[in-house]
Amino acid sequence: MNIFDIIGPVMIGPSSSHTAGAVRLGNLARHILGEEPKKARIILYNSFASTGKGHGTDRALVAGILGFLPDDERIRTSFEEAKKAGLEYELVDGGSKEKLHPNTAEFFLEGPENTTRVVGASVGGGRVMVSSIDGFKTEFSGEYHTVITIHKDIPGIISSVTSCLSKKNINIAQMRVFRESRGEKALMIIEADEILPEGIKEELERINGIFRAMNISPVY
Repeated sequence: MNIFDIIGPVMIGPSSSHTAGAVRLGNLARHILGEEPKKARIILYNSFASTGKGHGTDRALVAGILGFLPDDERIRTSFEEAKKAGLEYELVDGGSKEKLHPNTAEFFLEGPENTTRVVGASVGGGRVMVSSIDGFKTEFSGEYHTVITIHKDIPGIISSVTSCLSKKNINIAQMRVFRESRGEKALMIIEADEILPEGIKEELERINGIFRAMNISPVY
């Protein structure tokens, strides 16, 4: 049982789902981008759109993109902090979407070198679930040390990645692979029990067929 199941997250704000969860979503989107974001377009859906402003969801999402954690006092002034950091952001009311979780946000982030589109939801108690990364359907909670790769769907890629982790004594807790279609682009999520070593991103990106790798630490 996770300690959050018992006492909930340490946080700033009135709601674990609308504030703490929103910060974690923004922070995960930032880590998936893999660099300092310069522009952000955030679309809020369902409850996030209708009641999020009163719960500080808008400020929390921006705070997460800036790299703040759920207990950071600067969440309250995240709009001002974004201006200081040179982050251009836009918050959009996406209205009601029945197929989406009530607390859903969609991020379009742009950095100096990368862009990404991330869709995720705050599922309660400060927990989150990322359901889409750059168009790939996913299931990613951000609760483990995680490696994400975008690669060509060809034989040998998965074994090359797992072999690399094995040589570094990294134990795989969970692994999921999602693909566009056979032989096209695929996305792999590997959640590990141990802290992933520095340089693992660059090492994986040297494997033939891997377009991009991400090393994402848990966001509490």
